[in-house]
Amino acid sequence: MGKILILYYSKSGNTKKMAEYVKTGAEVIEGNDVRLKSIDEATADDVFWCDGIALGAPTHLGVVPWKMVRWWDGNTGEFWQNVDGKFGCVFSSSGGWGGGTELTCQGLAKILMNFGMFVFGLPDYTSGDMTLHYGSICAGEPKREDVIESCKRLGRRLSEWVAVYVDGKREESPLVNRYR
Repeated sequence: MGKILILYYSKSGNTKKMAEYVKTGAEVIEGNDVRLKSIDEATADDVFWCDGIALGAPTHLGVVPWKMVRWWDGNTGEFWQNVDGKFGCVFSSSGGWGGGTELTCQGLAKILMNFGMFVFGLPDYTSGDMTLHYGSICAGEPKREDVIESCKRLGRRLSEWVAVYVDGKREESPLVNRYR
C-alpha cells in the first residue's frame, strides 16, 4: 500500500482548504493510505512514513513562509540522506494573482529536491488558462472550480505515481490513463 502525506502550513485557512482538496484527489486512487497534517502537528516520522508528499504553504512576500522553512530546518539532520527517492509536489495560495505564488511553489520544490525527492509539475490545464506547471496555485480562498480541480488533480497525480512506482500498478499511470 502506497503512503501519501499532504503536509501544509496555513495562516488564513486558504492553504488548508487547498490541502483538503489535494487529499480528495489523492484518495481517488484506491489502495493508497492518505494522511493530511499541518506542520503544527506533523513530526519527522510522518515524512519517513510516506512514499509521496504534497507540500503546501501560503505565499509571504513572494517566498516560502518562515514557519515552513523553520520546520524543515529543524528536521534537516534527520532527513538528510534518509528521504531520498520519495515523490513530491507542491501547492500555494496568495493574497492575489501575481503575488509570487509560483515563486513559492518553486521554493517548496527546492526544499524537497534538496532532500533527494523526485519533484514533479503537471502539464495539465484545468481550464483555458489554469495550469499546474509548478504546482497548484490559488489567489485567496479556493472557490473557483478550476482552482479546486487543480488541487484535486495534483493529489491524484501524486497518488498515481505512488501507485505505479511503489505498488507496481502500471494501470494507474497517467501516461496510460488519460483523464483530461
